[in-house]
Amino acid sequence: MQNSRVSYVLLMILCAVGSRLLPHPPNFAPVLAISLFAGAFLPKAWQAVLVSLLSMVVSDAFLGFHDLAFIVYGCMAFVVFLGRFVQENPYQMKTLGFGFAGSVFFFVVTNIFVWLTSGMYPVTGEGLVACFTMALPFFQNSLLGDLFYGAILFGSMYFLNRSTLIPIPVKVSR
Repeated sequence: MQNSRVSYVLLMILCAVGSRLLPHPPNFAPVLAISLFAGAFLPKAWQAVLVSLLSMVVSDAFLGFHDLAFIVYGCMAFVVFLGRFVQENPYQMKTLGFGFAGSVFFFVVTNIFVWLTSGMYPVTGEGLVACFTMALPFFQNSLLGDLFYGAILFGSMYFLNRSTLIPIPVKVSR
């Protein structure tokens, strides 16, 4: 039973990664939804982190790596651990809250590093405000993508769990 659960999780994540390679609006991507989902459904935290990071590395191999890749990967690993908090019942509203918190965390951390390292903004309070202001359209797309892909991933697992053909228990071991 555990192997079929992992197989379904990996299949859903693979589909989400594939969608990152398709044309899409800037930052409307499944990366944080994958991290939250993997954290919620894979049995071991290290497996969830590995799958989450590999999904990004594989798609970045096609799309191109960038200077802040390690910051992005670190944020994704953090969101995996947010997913661990919802694994007992990943279909409650708190999952949506953790997804939103992950999106905000990602936005704040990555934009602080853009402000500090890109040279596009002065490293002043005004520069930080300008950086966050310019990033707001990307945050909107990122949040919408996280909600969209999160709904697909968690919703698909919900329907699989309710199916009599493919029973996959919700609770996993830590």
